[in-house]
Amino acid sequence: MIQSKVEIVPFEPSLREHFYTLNAAWLKKHFVIEPIDEQVLRDPEQLVLAPGGAIFFARLGDAIIGTCALLHEAPGVYELSKMGVDEAFRGLGAGRQLLDAAIAEFHRRCGHTLFLESNSSLKPALRMYEQAGFVLQPTIRAGSHYARADVYMIYAPVSDRAPR
Repeated sequence: MIQSKVEIVPFEPSLREHFYTLNAAWLKKHFVIEPIDEQVLRDPEQLVLAPGGAIFFARLGDAIIGTCALLHEAPGVYELSKMGVDEAFRGLGAGRQLLDAAIAEFHRRCGHTLFLESNSSLKPALRMYEQAGFVLQPTIRAGSHYARADVYMIYAPVSDRAPR
């Protein structure tokens, strides 16, 4: 039996529906779809890509199993957002590959600040973010768009951190 490998691919219009369905599934399971989610998920071309962001998908064979977005907030400032992997395909490394692709794109664009907002109940995701170099901040982000956000993390790879 030949095992398919997870591949990371960029947004294309034919994949738009997956951006919505993958994110809606985990949001409905753990929280609710907030108005800001609905807007971004329904119109990713205008609300993610046009302002200078990027969207990635994890593909396994012919199946789209995960997605994430890199939102351009201000010059050099990006938010990791809208990351979701189909529950049936968790444990294959798709989430980490999506995260790595978003971080690589952040570096390619010479960004200086990469942040994310999450929820403390999403323990496996928070561990993955920490392993990738995100550091938990002492307070939530000022002006957060999300009612569910009680975690604010900023990307600070080990090489960027001050010695102890």
